Amino acid sequence: MVDSPPEQSAARTPAAAAPEPRKRHALRAAGLLLAVGVLLLVCVASIAIGAKAVPVADVWHGLFQNSGTGNDVVIRDVRVPRTVLGLLVGAALGLAGAVMQALTRNPLAEPGLLGVNAGAAAAVVTAIGFLGVTSITAYVWFAFLGAGVVSVVVYVLGGSRGATPVRLALAGTAATAALFGYVNAVQLLDSAALDRLRFWTVGSLASADPATIGKVAPFIGAGVVLALLIARPLNALEMGDDTARALGARLTRTRVLAMAAVTLLCGAATAACGPIVFIGLMVPHLVRAITGPDMRWILPYAAVLSPVLLLGSDVVGRVVARPSELQVGVVTAFIGGPVFIYLVRRKRMAQL
Repeated sequence: MVDSPPEQSAARTPAAAAPEPRKRHALRAAGLLLAVGVLLLVCVASIAIGAKAVPVADVWHGLFQNSGTGNDVVIRDVRVPRTVLGLLVGAALGLAGAVMQALTRNPLAEPGLLGVNAGAAAAVVTAIGFLGVTSITAYVWFAFLGAGVVSVVVYVLGGSRGATPVRLALAGTAATAALFGYVNAVQLLDSAALDRLRFWTVGSLASADPATIGKVAPFIGAGVVLALLIARPLNALEMGDDTARALGARLTRTRVLAMAAVTLLCGAATAACGPIVFIGLMVPHLVRAITGPDMRWILPYAAVLSPVLLLGSDVVGRVVARPSELQVGVVTAFIGGPVFIYLVRRKRMAQL
């Protein structure tokens, strides 16, 4: 038997290997569709389940045949806006966390690492304590302004054109410590500010209304589009600066766009609901174990699964403390903490 020429063997190898990437893409796509299905179920649960028990027939009636009854008001004016806001904020936090982890090349990074949460909180405290602002819709603008200003300051302190992941993280940590010290000082000196901020600083969806959703939705939408557009450059950035340059990535531009996306997403989410922790940390980290390191898949998965965790935690908070409610920020910490500790101790996750 005569062996086939090397050229023929080499030509057959890519054809034989081609089905494997296609199979992986098909599995990832199927998994994403399954995640969307789970999200839809959680949305239904968020509308149907709450601190006040509402029969299923009344839930359907409240959605499609509003007659102004008490249950109709609960469904249309409270639970539907709360669910919509949870979808927006969950997606924003998940995408912001995924972008942060790629930007800093740190799988344990989260949006607060750049001081975005602290900047938003400081601006809101200032508005309440010194300007007399009391409307949640007004908080949005102050929180977003604070998040944007702090992001610029952190980027400048991190070295601007020579910014590196370590410098950005150190600058963000320093800014966070200083700003939260300011927040605590103002709250201790102004009991009225402390009373108004006690739910906002824990993280809550209870203040959801169409006005708040309308204010934050454009910013979150812009942040989602920007994050998805820079998925490929973020893949290169995760390989290290030298490798990214060799691949043709523009490091400064990618980092500026990434910080802009984080500011839009996390600033708007924090403005609407307060600094909800853990979602932007755990979900992208978990998604990485499912999809691998490709940001083109990590970002869509994070945008879908983060609202699942946020809305699911909100439903749990409404049920466990009936007739009162446990704020969603508290529930995410209780649920997520032990799960995250388990995940990071697993060998596979520790190697990511």
